[in-house]
Amino acid sequence: MLSPDEIRTRYARVQAEVGPAVTVVAATKYVSLPEMARLVEAGITVVGENRAQDLEAKHAEYGDAFRWHFIGHLQSNKVRLVNGICELVHSLDSDSAARRLEVPALVQVNLAGEESKSGVSPAAIGAYLRYDVRGLSTMPPAAATAEASRTWFMRLRELAGEHGLKELSMGTTQDYAVAAEQGATYVRVGSILFRD
Repeated sequence: MLSPDEIRTRYARVQAEVGPAVTVVAATKYVSLPEMARLVEAGITVVGENRAQDLEAKHAEYGDAFRWHFIGHLQSNKVRLVNGICELVHSLDSDSAARRLEVPALVQVNLAGEESKSGVSPAAIGAYLRYDVRGLSTMPPAAATAEASRTWFMRLRELAGEHGLKELSMGTTQDYAVAAEQGATYVRVGSILFRD
């Protein structure tokens, strides 16, 4: 893992690229518990965790050092834990989780209908609007270039507009710049911040 100074430099570069209106969420799925200390030193403020058990362990150690987001698949039996820690869930895709959730959420949309990915169909978005839903998120199909994700990001922005939603979580290390151009308010980046 890179040094805190290197992480800080890379984070500043990503933030400058996406602009001040976009929140850069440091995706910490592959950051170990001890390594989280480097993020604190680097001045990272918003982290996104994929797994509830890792969220619990890292929060127990680092608590208020970060603003915590949940970006992985949210099982309804893990909602209580997330309620107690996170300020935002990026990956809501079940009614059973939505009914238990006490923090704002983004509905994860599986735009391409990929069997291997979580998320609801575009037609199902409306069913979630009775909950505290602030926007939408998506993970587009794997692609060789960042540009290939643009049409998916455009579609998510259109869907959000149709439902009167303002927040968009889209774009990861490989395509965050394109996502920002298409209206992302959150980008989730990991390896570009931490690894050579």
